[in-house]
Amino acid sequence: MSQNIRQVIMYRDEDGYWIVECPSLKGCVSQGKTKEEALLNIKEAIAGYILALQEDGLPIPEENFETFLVVV
Repeated sequence: MSQNIRQVIMYRDEDGYWIVECPSLKGCVSQGKTKEEALLNIKEAIAGYILALQEDGLPIPEENFETFLVVV
């Protein structure tokens, strides 16, 4: 399997868990008690997401997400 690089967003929820999302893969979200656990979990989620697309013969979305900091 070729290496795939994806951007993710991580934030803490009200219960203290770290939530991590991959915006270029719609609905690909995971969590963990620590940042490290959350990152490991999203790596598994991304790999599973891409594998499911491949198995179904569906196209894999390109990485198309950009982030910006906005001062308000």
